[in-house]
Amino acid sequence: MSKLRLDNKKVIVTGGADGIGKAICKVFADEGAKVIVADINQNLGKETVDQINQNNPNASKYIQTDISSKSSIQALMEQSLNFLGGLDIVVNNAVAFVFGKVEDVTKEDWEKVFNTNLIGAANLSASALPHLKLSSTPAIVNIASVGGFKASPGFIPYQASKAALIQLTKGLALDLSEYGIRVNCVCPGSIYTSATDRHIKFEGSDKESHLKNVAKSNLIRRIGTPEEVAYAALFLASDEASFITGTQIVVDGGLTIH
Repeated sequence: MSKLRLDNKKVIVTGGADGIGKAICKVFADEGAKVIVADINQNLGKETVDQINQNNPNASKYIQTDISSKSSIQALMEQSLNFLGGLDIVVNNAVAFVFGKVEDVTKEDWEKVFNTNLIGAANLSASALPHLKLSSTPAIVNIASVGGFKASPGFIPYQASKAALIQLTKGLALDLSEYGIRVNCVCPGSIYTSATDRHIKFEGSDKESHLKNVAKSNLIRRIGTPEEVAYAALFLASDEASFITGTQIVVDGGLTIH
C-alpha cells in the first residue's frame, strides 16, 4: 500500500465549504490529513464535514469563521488546535467576489474583497505562525488566481486582491524561511464553481454559451474542475514540494499563454 501524501498532517482550510476549498478538504483528508473546514457558511460547512467523515471518520471538523475578522481568526485558531493538536499546513482559500464596472464598485465592495482575499490570509498566516514553527514540515498554500496577472472585464477588486495575494506569498516565503516554513500559491484559471453561475448572471449570458467561450479561451478546450486545483494544492502542501517556496502553480488549461 502506498504511503498517504499527507499522513497525519494537521490542516486548516479557509473557504472550505464549497467549490475549490471543499475539493481541497476532501483530497487532503483522503491523503491522510486531519482537516479543519473553516467557512462562514454553516450549512455548507457541516455538509462538507459530514461527507468527508463518511469516508474518513473523525478526519474533519467545521468551524464557522469570518476570515475578515481578527477575533474570528483567533477563535478559529483556538478551536482548531483543540481538535488537531497542532498545525502543519494552512490553506488560505476564502474568497469574496464583486462583479461590476469600476464606477459601480463601492468603498464597501473594495473593503469586503481585500479584507477577505488578502488581509484575512495575512492575518491567519500570522496567527498560525507560532504553531507552524513547531511543525517539522510546515507549509502555507494560498489560492490566488490567474486574475492576479491577467485582466478580465468586471473583476477589478478581485483581480487586484489576487495580484496582492501573489506578492504576499513571495513576501511570506522570504520572511518565514528562517523557520523552515514554505509558502506557495496556486493560480487557477476558469474553474466551475458556484461563482461561475454568478459570473454568468453578471454577464447576462447562458451557461452553455459561457462554457463554450471558456473552452475556446484555453488549450485544453474545457472549463477546469475544483479537484484539479486541489491536486496542485496537495502537491505544494506535501513533502514532495520540499524544495519549492515563494512561487506559484498555474492551473488554467493554458489560458494565459493562449
